[in-house]
Amino acid sequence: VQLQASGGGLVQAGGSLRLSCAALGRTFSNYYMGWFRQAPGKEREFVSSIWMNGGSTYYLDSVKGRFTISRDNAKNTIYLQMTGLKPEDTAVYYCATGPLPRSSYEFWGRGTQVTVSS
Repeated sequence: VQLQASGGGLVQAGGSLRLSCAALGRTFSNYYMGWFRQAPGKEREFVSSIWMNGGSTYYLDSVKGRFTISRDNAKNTIYLQMTGLKPEDTAVYYCATGPLPRSSYEFWGRGTQVTVSS
């Protein structure tokens, strides 16, 4: 199983980015796929997740209304559309998959760096 994340970059505050995560080697139809992030000197935190078999979504309170998670089951891929980016969103973003919406994630991809300049 391999999770391939892409789409990070450098953007000014208020800008947008879209992250993608493709799951290779396995179909996660009855799992959650989600995004976590880790800023320098901070613990990794949950950002958002989606139930691949029904579409229920979950968000960190600080990103609600700014980030939108979506899925393409045919491609076994999830997306994180990030708008209204703030400097505090700067972090390495990781995609992962597991049986629960906010914890117990089992498979992790390499991170993609998101940097928001002020």
